[in-house]
Amino acid sequence: MKPRSLLLLLGLVLTGCQVQDNPPAATEGSASGSAATTESTETKPAGRKSIAFVTNQIADFWKISEAGCIAASKEFDIDVQVIMPPEASAVVQKQKVEDVIATGIQGIAISPLDADNQIEWLNSLADKMPLITHDSDSPASKRLVYIGMDNYAAGRACGEILKKALPEGGQVLLCIGRLEQDNSKFRRQGVIDVLMNRDRTLDFYRDQPNAFDPTEGEIKGEAFTIVATVTDQGKPEVALQKAEDALVTWPDLKGIAGLFEYNPPACYQALKKAGKLKQIVLAGFDENDVTLQAIRDGECAGTVVQNPYEYGFQSVRVLKELLSGNQSVIPESRYIDIAPRAITAENVETYWEELKRLKGQ
Repeated sequence: MKPRSLLLLLGLVLTGCQVQDNPPAATEGSASGSAATTESTETKPAGRKSIAFVTNQIADFWKISEAGCIAASKEFDIDVQVIMPPEASAVVQKQKVEDVIATGIQGIAISPLDADNQIEWLNSLADKMPLITHDSDSPASKRLVYIGMDNYAAGRACGEILKKALPEGGQVLLCIGRLEQDNSKFRRQGVIDVLMNRDRTLDFYRDQPNAFDPTEGEIKGEAFTIVATVTDQGKPEVALQKAEDALVTWPDLKGIAGLFEYNPPACYQALKKAGKLKQIVLAGFDENDVTLQAIRDGECAGTVVQNPYEYGFQSVRVLKELLSGNQSVIPESRYIDIAPRAITAENVETYWEELKRLKGQ
């Protein structure tokens, strides 16, 4: 879908929806605070539908999704609450969802934080109202459709960025928030398989769930050695500290892959502090401004971006159709593909301008 214009987006913000802060005692606030709730400012007509778009934590990435929700709220005449849990915790995410259900919503789009261990809970939600997933899937649950990208293929794209920048191979560190999420596991595995010269697809791991590489210890190939996968539980400050520690632990590192939106900026700061920018290749995920500027400056080889705006927009569209009784909106595959893109020095300027339009900058 073509990006909506800046004028349309601003108009929607001013006339249709706005971000509203909860009282200070609550754990939700504006998108720049702890969590966001996007609601219509107009009086709700009788019969007007209301849904929730639930993220896995607070991040700039999700502010772009929120813009998509705002636009779709106006276009499809439906109220949307955007819920950003203040921390990447399945317990906190569940509480936020229970709270928003109490407001009378009729459908939920969620990025599950723990796909395997949240199945029973997700199924209980699906028994009450239309449930879809976005960004990260829970395919074993009763969710009706997943809206997002093939995270395994996206991981492979990140691996290709590293491989191209390091033709001689070497030691590589993987940095990621947590590995309980469906998207995390596949994203990490995609990077590994490229560096280990394996010709596999997502279906290989769907059919053989025990084939994922272990999360502890080294993974050695002919040219590359993945020295470790470090996690930070969704905390940027922990990501920074672990990146700094890794540069000391593995002084011969040749490359780092940051697999969540805040990981590349954390790794960038660690490399800058250690005086190793351009000495150690950095590749990442998502469209943080620090990452994009580093690509522009030749200090990051590239990043794989999703389309969070469409995650928000399409989630609202699909839930509105389902609530209107239109089941045909669900494809046979139960998967709506929002394809990722690799952003490098060749296309970063064009992409960044497009991103600024979507964000209203």
